[in-house]
Amino acid sequence: MLSIRSACFAPIFRAPAFPLAALLLGTASLLTSCQGSVAVSPGTGENTDPTTVGSSASPTQEYLVGATLFVQTAAEYRALCYQAYSLAEQRLVEHLHAWEADHGARSGRPTGAGKAGPAIITDLDETVLDNSAYTAWQIENEKPYTPETWAEWTALAEAPLVPGAADFLHLADSLGVQIFYVSNRKQNERPATISNMAELGLPQLDTTHFFLKTTTSDKTERREKIEALGYDVLLYLGDNLGDFDARWDKQPVAVRAERADAARADFGRRFIVFPNPLYGSWEGALYGYDWGLSMAERNAARREALQPASLP
Repeated sequence: MLSIRSACFAPIFRAPAFPLAALLLGTASLLTSCQGSVAVSPGTGENTDPTTVGSSASPTQEYLVGATLFVQTAAEYRALCYQAYSLAEQRLVEHLHAWEADHGARSGRPTGAGKAGPAIITDLDETVLDNSAYTAWQIENEKPYTPETWAEWTALAEAPLVPGAADFLHLADSLGVQIFYVSNRKQNERPATISNMAELGLPQLDTTHFFLKTTTSDKTERREKIEALGYDVLLYLGDNLGDFDARWDKQPVAVRAERADAARADFGRRFIVFPNPLYGSWEGALYGYDWGLSMAERNAARREALQPASLP
């Protein structure tokens, strides 16, 4: 299996060496006239490129270091993922028993019961697949997210599992529950994604179980399509609240928090949330979803959102 540092991807994943004068000249040019294309996060479908039009600072990914190290090195991160999947297993068994009591095939399903049977809907990135290696590459190479380098990463089919994912998905499969992978990866990433997941030994990988992004990052229509097929969705899993419901999409920080408080009964019951400090709508909310902000403006927005102690 290739590594993200594989020689065949050296043009993309390694910064070339330049003479000092050329480097200084290039940096000066970047500071005065840098323009970038709109980049979209794989998890949220939102622009995350700090070198978009209007950037007045050299691109830096330094702010991602702590988050990336947390995912890659913290035992606490692994424990949180195991905790989430352990709870998911408990809830799935409970919901399935209740579903069988209400809609069991032996006694016949009442009107309105899902004809296709029970199902779960899960996100992929930072829920099943860990993409922190890509973020580490961003940091090491001082490169922002771009669709092109993200596509190169997913084409490697090297993403490891989020801790606990395999055991849970195999349990769901053994219980006869249909697993639908609803992700904002693009349609052309499907073959590499399935190859990656097959290498990890995950179940139910035929194309009918994948609902990837087409024209919108809003997953509402894809969730509704699954329900329209006659499935009773027992559980939703994801790292972004938009994986569960659109009520949190494109909303300010305060509104997202209020709506999370209002939906507290669903978390740990119908909605299983995974930790993702790397990216997400939580970050977009800090910027007012204006992904055209310069890096300096984003840094300022992040600092402005801090709530420091009232110490001298």
